[in-house]
Amino acid sequence: MEIAIGFQTSLKPSISLRNPNFIKSSYTNSSILLANQILGLGLSSSVNTSRNLKLNNRSRFSNRSSINCAVSAATEPATVETTQLVRRGDVRNIAIVAHVDHGKTTLVDGMLRQSKVFRDNQTVQERIMDSNDLERERGITILSKNTSIFFKDTKINIIDTPGHSDFGGEVERVLNMVEGVLLVVDSVEGPMPQTRFVLKKALEFGLSVVVVVNKIDRSSARPEFVVNSTFELFIELNANDEQLKLYLFCMQCDFQTIYASGINGKAGLSPENLADNLGPLFEAIIRCIPGPRINKDGALQMLVTNIEYDEHKGRIGIGRLHAGKLQRGMDVKICTSEAECKFARVSELFVYENFSRVPVETVEAGDICAVCGVGDVQIGETIADKAVGKPLPAIKMEEPTVKMAFSINISPFVGREGKYVTSRNLRDRLYRELERNLAMKVEDGETADTFIVSGRGTLHITILIENMRREGYEFMVGPPKVINKRVDDKVYEPYEIATVEVPEEYMGSVVELLGKRRGQMIDMQGLGSEGTSIVKYKIPTRGLLGLRNAMLTASRGTAILNTIFDSYGPWAGEINTREHGSLVAFEGGTTTSYALCSSQERGQLFVRPGMEVYKGQIVGIYQRPSDLSLNVCKRKAATNVRSNKEVSVVLDTALDYSLDDCIEYIQEDELVEVTPSSVRMCKNPKIAFKKK
Repeated sequence: MEIAIGFQTSLKPSISLRNPNFIKSSYTNSSILLANQILGLGLSSSVNTSRNLKLNNRSRFSNRSSINCAVSAATEPATVETTQLVRRGDVRNIAIVAHVDHGKTTLVDGMLRQSKVFRDNQTVQERIMDSNDLERERGITILSKNTSIFFKDTKINIIDTPGHSDFGGEVERVLNMVEGVLLVVDSVEGPMPQTRFVLKKALEFGLSVVVVVNKIDRSSARPEFVVNSTFELFIELNANDEQLKLYLFCMQCDFQTIYASGINGKAGLSPENLADNLGPLFEAIIRCIPGPRINKDGALQMLVTNIEYDEHKGRIGIGRLHAGKLQRGMDVKICTSEAECKFARVSELFVYENFSRVPVETVEAGDICAVCGVGDVQIGETIADKAVGKPLPAIKMEEPTVKMAFSINISPFVGREGKYVTSRNLRDRLYRELERNLAMKVEDGETADTFIVSGRGTLHITILIENMRREGYEFMVGPPKVINKRVDDKVYEPYEIATVEVPEEYMGSVVELLGKRRGQMIDMQGLGSEGTSIVKYKIPTRGLLGLRNAMLTASRGTAILNTIFDSYGPWAGEINTREHGSLVAFEGGTTTSYALCSSQERGQLFVRPGMEVYKGQIVGIYQRPSDLSLNVCKRKAATNVRSNKEVSVVLDTALDYSLDDCIEYIQEDELVEVTPSSVRMCKNPKIAFKKK
């Protein structure tokens, strides 16, 4: 059987099947008929289907053929015989993945409420899964978290994952624990950069994917466009036939099409007919996501994919049991490889029920559990049978693209505000971060008090800096730098796909800004009737450094920027990421209104009257590209002679730069001083400062 799938200019698929029983139809019924045709012919995972994919007017797609229907076994244990594997019917392990702000955590809130996790009279805060202080302040999910609910007789283990691309390592890590994902897509925006990343990873792991079109209650919702765009993404990412068949199967209007309003706790099979609850979503999970494949009678194997710490219980390893049975008091071995093993005894054992950990005596294969008493177990290690257990394949992560230098504080204010200030304190904390944050790397720098921290993006490292600051650490960080590669004596640098949602009146300013930073436009489209457009650029990661504030200025705070790593490419040339120099304090002391009044004529200031500054501290933004030293502590000379009447001093409002803003602002010869109560910028005393 050959299937030809073409996309017309309007993105509506025209589908034809070489079968006399197939009747051509319009878009309304095409996906239904295609799904019925595929399912009716009884295709199985042992059948190879050749498909000629004709994607007209979409130049970024290429023809693909001879796609194997067999589901990838990326998550299968390498040491378990496939003939011994069976499915558990009473458990479903799922991860909820999506682009940032597409409603993952809000949807989980609704699922928890309707599963009677909370009492009817219990007050529950919004985004209950975002329990971290930084997550609540920033409104994003940073760490993946586990919970579970019961629907009828089935236990559903749910993992809420981050939506920001900088925390993609959290997504990669937890996909080892699940058999399927709920891909949440905004009903207006459609698939965005992180949608592509998480879907790509899910398909690589061979997971079942159920698409949930969320926020369907928005007035500008366009579900038809979202469904088409998501199907295009499946094709572009080389989804195998089993995964495509499941997606088409779930698109049937008379069966499993899922549209939802997470904030209202509603879901349905069509946008116009939503149920008063999330029942259709639960049904789709049970029907479309398979139970875990396990080796019930095999030797114990559990891959540790997360770590928690408890003051009383110590280190807790979290993961899914792939084979065998785990019991409290059981002797186990912890393996990194077959040659590297250590022994431990399970002191306590927990499973996730509703929103808490429940102690149990035994956990069977297929369930997600938390284990105590396993010493300093690390993420990626295997808890195995003491006698015959073997390690599971290690977790693989994508490489970091950005690095920053951490060093001890060398400013005149060192030790005033921080609790941990020595290089030993800094080193221990940074290397301890690697135990949980697998996507991050730490290396010793050129000096004993300098460390190079590499991450998936500036935000990835900034969150670490903010956490350390709140823990009482005092240190300095340098500007972010991209990690280049050298291939055949040529320099290659990371490129990212930048997606900008901006009102049409500011489109020209945004396009000009991205063009100056070596960006190349690859797509532009209108966003419904909201007068907003979405523009996509391929741009060097260097061009994104310091872009956020510049874009907010160019669009008057209306632009929304999202980025995701694309690939390495040839070095794009010099990029000027800052057009203005810095105002630098000429001497230390306390700032005065008299001095600031004349200083503000040279640029915008960061300081206010009465603030302590030191020599070399950056106190403002200069109007010109060069730097300027000035005295912000000068006092007005007092005499006994009154030459004229008193003149009132009017000062402009000082700029209030956050940690993120400071890291975006600094250049090669500048540093950010981070303490528990202050964030300052200064010139690097190790680099000669030329006054102009």
